[in-house]
Amino acid sequence: MEQFYPALFYTLIGVTFVNVAFYVFYWLFAFAKASQKPNKSLPPVSVIICAKNESQNLQKNVSFILEQDYPEFEIILINDASSDDTEEVMEAYALAHKNVHQVNVVNNEAFWGNKKYALTLGIKRASYAHMIFIDADCVPASPLWLRHMAGSFVAKKEIVLGYGAYQKIKGSFINKLIRFETLMTAIQYFTYAKAGRPYMGVGRNLAYTAAIFYEQKGFISHMKIKSGDDDLFVNQASTRKNTALQYHPESFTISTPKTSFDAWITQKRRHITTASHYKFLEKFLLSLFYVSQLLFFMVGIAVLATMYKWEFVLAVIGARYFAAWLAIGFSARKLREKDVAYFYPIFEMVLVCVQLSIFISNLISKPTKWK
Repeated sequence: MEQFYPALFYTLIGVTFVNVAFYVFYWLFAFAKASQKPNKSLPPVSVIICAKNESQNLQKNVSFILEQDYPEFEIILINDASSDDTEEVMEAYALAHKNVHQVNVVNNEAFWGNKKYALTLGIKRASYAHMIFIDADCVPASPLWLRHMAGSFVAKKEIVLGYGAYQKIKGSFINKLIRFETLMTAIQYFTYAKAGRPYMGVGRNLAYTAAIFYEQKGFISHMKIKSGDDDLFVNQASTRKNTALQYHPESFTISTPKTSFDAWITQKRRHITTASHYKFLEKFLLSLFYVSQLLFFMVGIAVLATMYKWEFVLAVIGARYFAAWLAIGFSARKLREKDVAYFYPIFEMVLVCVQLSIFISNLISKPTKWK
């Protein structure tokens, strides 16, 4: 049995090396300079909101967008076959404001319940060449949100990746876990974009031009996939040269988070199904990072239980957490999520277990509806 201990110890070293390499890679974003101020030349923009049964959120949140400090913009409100008062709320906004336009989507048999179909109709209604997307349950973090996002359309940039934060709820463990997962996702997609391999964005704070949308033939390549109107589009359309990052705190959007564990799991199951459709390299690297996390915990616990060279084991584990703390801590400060970074080791272990359970659940049955 003792012959097994060295093999286990060297396995831990190998797994930790891979995991640390990822966290050092994430330093690319963690130590990046602050996001630049918006360009002085601001194009007219179309703000697009696709909503399904969101009457209450629309009543509360659209006014924050109308109050944006921006010279010329319109709001396209898309009613995706809602069964509540969403249509009436949108109609009221359209009647009261000249720059608000309503698009009513009736379920189409070929695209039943498909958000991408509804978004496509809204995009076709947009008057301007630059479009910014936000969800109905989101509010801009500041009156300068549009200036920062639209001001990032410089040179040949056609896609702008923003940060979609979640509202902080004091004393809520699930809220901190959700925000930690959101932070980790942002660290990854911002880092890969910094490295010239942008692979996803979040639809609650995303911008791109009408030209690139039509150039890519919209969502046609993944129209049959219910989710992924944001990340799958970015995955297919983004390049090193055409993608800009915007993570100035005034450019954030703030969403209403799920308040129950089950609701959040349902949401994450839907999101994770899209990852299998990413480009091979990003899919491989994202999977490798997760596997290195999982094996680090499994092998680390096993080696500690044997007490084999425990001083060296603790040194290896300590080096790994030091690299991770730097990546997560500095990124959290940049994205105003410092409170979740303090409890990083706990949230990481919980999140690894949650992701494993979601992976197993999705193998058994896959979610089919976007809302």
